[in-house]
Amino acid sequence: MNRELLMLVEAISREKNVERDVVMGAVEAALAQATKKLFPGDVDIRVAIDQDSGNYETFRRWHVVPDEAGLQLPDQEILLFEAKEQIPDIEVDEYIEETVESVPIGRIGAMAAKQVILQKIRDAEREMLLNDFMSRGEKIFVGTVKRMDKGDMIVESGRVEGRLRRSEMIAKENLRTGDRVRAMIMEVDLTLRGAPIILSRSAPEFMIELFRQEVPEIEQGLLEIKSCARDCGSRAKIAVLSHDKRVDPIGTCVGVRGTRVNAVTNELAGERVDIVLWSEDPAQFVIGALAPANVQSIVVDEEKHAMDVVVDEENLAIAIGRGGQNVRLDSDLTGWKINIMDANESAQKQANETGSVRALFMEKLDVDEEIADILIAEGFTSLEEVAYVPLQEMLEIESFDEDTVNELRARAKDALLTMEIAREESVEDVSQDLRDLAGMTPELIAQLADKGVHTLDDLADLAVDELTDITGQSEDEAKAIIMKAREHWFTNDAASQA
Repeated sequence: MNRELLMLVEAISREKNVERDVVMGAVEAALAQATKKLFPGDVDIRVAIDQDSGNYETFRRWHVVPDEAGLQLPDQEILLFEAKEQIPDIEVDEYIEETVESVPIGRIGAMAAKQVILQKIRDAEREMLLNDFMSRGEKIFVGTVKRMDKGDMIVESGRVEGRLRRSEMIAKENLRTGDRVRAMIMEVDLTLRGAPIILSRSAPEFMIELFRQEVPEIEQGLLEIKSCARDCGSRAKIAVLSHDKRVDPIGTCVGVRGTRVNAVTNELAGERVDIVLWSEDPAQFVIGALAPANVQSIVVDEEKHAMDVVVDEENLAIAIGRGGQNVRLDSDLTGWKINIMDANESAQKQANETGSVRALFMEKLDVDEEIADILIAEGFTSLEEVAYVPLQEMLEIESFDEDTVNELRARAKDALLTMEIAREESVEDVSQDLRDLAGMTPELIAQLADKGVHTLDDLADLAVDELTDITGQSEDEAKAIIMKAREHWFTNDAASQA
């Protein structure tokens, strides 16, 4: 039987053109798998084959884990103090082994094991091909559409396959079997059978890589693409920066008679690309991104990471774009939430904000409207500013003397203390299930409690825009946390129906 085992290894090694050691390792794994079936529980088995004689030994082994960690896999682990009773000098992460009876391989067993071995050989071949492919450092996968698999497209390049999911395709494209296709390599998932390379044609990274291939100046480091935003198959924007004053970033990316940008557009099924000059100044960056709309003014809110952009009525439609596409792309490109409005809307919003601040000062500082308006005119927008702005700055206000300034600061500090106590009491009323919700932080809990959101249902009832106004989160973040809060509704409904 040992001779048959060696003959099997030699035959598979020659047939598959695989190193003998690799085949021997696969045989050991197959024998270990067969032996595990003889034991109750999920035991750990190791088989060691003598490559000269074909004799083999089988061991059951236990992984040594720290005493404080406890046993997570009782059939495979042993605590350190117990292991030391058998081997005094053993350490954590070593193994204790016990010889067990080896399963006879036999002629029939050899044929049965062959299928397991061949599968492991195929896995080894596939991993070797993948490693060879990935070692080239290529970011774009170029191949031919081989087949469709549950809506996904399997793309073949040589003997390596990639998977282009339906969600990562360009919507209006109509690719067919045999078509040549290029896509961005997003990740490699070896747990997927058949096509472990995950591809995308809709990712912003794909467009950036296409420009890198079309524009040599990017590869040379003269230009840099700082960000990219795409409405896949329709329109996209990229922000570019020149590291050499002699190089025009926009003109270089466009190319002579638009050759470079057109090459990218043609690859992406006609997706129109706008090229924007990147700026360190966020406001200037947004102004450039909104071109050709003429921006009248911008108000930057650092805390909410948002900008109120005022354009004249004639440019309002251009700035917003069809279906809000332009402003949505600009927000993705710049990383800022952009609120487009005309002069009247801006004036109304400022009036509302001024009214809110005035009411806050009059209530919390116990002052009349005249004092509140003086504070607003001097740029104060919160109680914190009144309480903690350097004393000298407030003393420079002509309408206030030193006593008035000190009194206002004292009242502001008292008001903040009172509000903090009330906030803490409000937070204590927040239900435990809301506190335990994934992604919930103490800051978020305080913000929600301040607005009367104390239970999971209170949060679930909120609209996305209501939550973004409370917390300053992005729409995607707000949507995700609201959906998590609503999960128990669906669970309860399913239980009721059952």
